[in-house]
Amino acid sequence: MLETIREYLEDRRHEAAKTLLEQHEPWEIAELLSDPELSDTDQGVLFRLLSKDVAIEVFESLTGEQQVELIEGLSRSESVSILEELDPDDRARLLDEMPAKVAKRLIGALAPGSREVVTRLLNFPEGAVGRIISPNYVAVRDTGTAADATSAVRRSQLDHEHLTTVFVVDATRRYRGLVHLAELVKAAPETPITELVEDADIRVYGTDPQDEAVRLLQRRDLASLPVVDREERLVGAVTVDDAMDIVERETSESEYRMAGIGDPVVSTDAVRSQRLTGGSILYPVRVRMGFLAITLVGGVLVGGLIDQFESTLEAVTALAIFIPMIMDMGGNVGTQSTTIFARALALGHIEEGRIVRHIFREMRVGATIGLLLGTAAGLVAWVWQGMPNNVPELGLAVGIALFVTITLASFLGFFLPWLLVKLGLDHAPGSNPLLTTIKDFTGLFVYFSLATWILDLT
Repeated sequence: MLETIREYLEDRRHEAAKTLLEQHEPWEIAELLSDPELSDTDQGVLFRLLSKDVAIEVFESLTGEQQVELIEGLSRSESVSILEELDPDDRARLLDEMPAKVAKRLIGALAPGSREVVTRLLNFPEGAVGRIISPNYVAVRDTGTAADATSAVRRSQLDHEHLTTVFVVDATRRYRGLVHLAELVKAAPETPITELVEDADIRVYGTDPQDEAVRLLQRRDLASLPVVDREERLVGAVTVDDAMDIVERETSESEYRMAGIGDPVVSTDAVRSQRLTGGSILYPVRVRMGFLAITLVGGVLVGGLIDQFESTLEAVTALAIFIPMIMDMGGNVGTQSTTIFARALALGHIEEGRIVRHIFREMRVGATIGLLLGTAAGLVAWVWQGMPNNVPELGLAVGIALFVTITLASFLGFFLPWLLVKLGLDHAPGSNPLLTTIKDFTGLFVYFSLATWILDLT
């Protein structure tokens, strides 16, 4: 699709490109616009070819940074047209991510009603519930009946997504509880609404953290959560789709930031992943060769290390038998650790303030594994080579070397990718080559040094 679209754009066959786009789902078009091989100009041209309804769906499927880049490439009238179609909370989030001058200009061009709403939302602190308040809810007075509430639902212009809950307020709009739509439908028309009210204690304030609202929605299994001001007056709602957006952003941006990655690095990481798995092969070859060159140099250094202990190997040839085991075991443990780190980072389980604790926890896991496997390997080495060859100390050298190698590999498996991320480098192709080089050199150095010392071969 990408190659065909690019050919159409090069030949200025815009109608053909539009026809091709119309054959695909909005999320597929969003993936196309996100492709790093597509220029900003081409992205703008393609977006303008979409119908208004499809364009909004495509826009909502893009990441926040991609939305900002696209908006900045459109005219003011086109940008305002898109902003007017977004939900107020999404509009506020997008404007908040834009450069201040651009955001101010666009806010000034919005319709008065939209401008008032978005300004009110932006006045809340970043990360507060007030930033995601939705005006899409139904509220009824606590003096009414089930029939009154049902009529209010029928008169509402909201879609099914926002029509799962009816909020109840008093004459001063103070929140008094909620009624689930299913309960409202089943109730007799003359039933007082106060008899159907529940969860009167469930609410969040506009200044509360967004993640608190998400946890409350999940814990109480609600579709919509009331937001009140300090006087307990109902000012809006947080819906499940808002909560899902927060969760997605936390796992892809906020939690990355907690691990020490800024937003630009997050987006760069996503682009890197896309370029490593698709597009031209020159990029992955170039990136991977750079780190593998380090491994090549490390391999030469490890060879030089073995050469330095040539006399030790000549004195006890059985030492060579356990070299592959020490290197391979450390490599496997290191790979496990880097994989665990990458998954925990993506899922938001790595916290910036606790990174040292995370690393040392992994070291404790590695030390425990190293103690068990080192003991087992030492016994095997003693039974296999120590007893018949009368070198019982060999088992001690193998066991200790394996313990040190596994513990070190566990540490490096968390520390190296974290360090690469902090430096803004690509940790996906870089962690394991660096780990292998450091681990092999250190593990064999410990192994040969111990053997030389314990066996008194100096």
